[in-house]
Amino acid sequence: MRLVLASTSPRRRDLLARIGVVPDRVAAPDIDENPLKAELPRVYALRLAEAKARAVARAEDEIVLAGDTTIALGRRILPPAETEDVQRDLLTKLSGRRHHCLSAVCLIGLDGRARVRLSDTVVAFKRLSEAEIDSYITCGEGLGKAGGYAIQGRAEAFVRFISGTYSGVVGLPLYDTRALLEHAGYPLG
Repeated sequence: MRLVLASTSPRRRDLLARIGVVPDRVAAPDIDENPLKAELPRVYALRLAEAKARAVARAEDEIVLAGDTTIALGRRILPPAETEDVQRDLLTKLSGRRHHCLSAVCLIGLDGRARVRLSDTVVAFKRLSEAEIDSYITCGEGLGKAGGYAIQGRAEAFVRFISGTYSGVVGLPLYDTRALLEHAGYPLG
């Protein structure tokens, strides 16, 4: 059995390595990541994880693993920070508030069946000053990231409370990932 990681995220590869898993192949899924009209964050994260897994060609001896991390403020899906202006807006919205980091993982087994799991982690940021937001944007680490921040970097100092799984906020909930791999019969140490 060979494992295909349907993600080019170095964070997901690093997280898999923490549980002793090295993908046999990495493939970039090409899907439309725009939310559907009135789509709720949980449904969106689960849909994207499965769509990413299904977007990658799979040989008979391969299983495919994909994930999606979505930041939600209430029922709103926050976009990735594609520009510094978007990042500033996101950090301003998250400042002093709790938000949900929804990390979905999908595994397509040898039988072609998709199994999905969702990790919901509540993260509360301290109230951020304009200077803190400016400094964080200048460091560049949150650009392109869901919610405009990377918890495994400088933004960890903004977190005053977390309830859930840290690895899910980074990009792949390891407990859920391991459970899916075990269920598929993938050899784990």
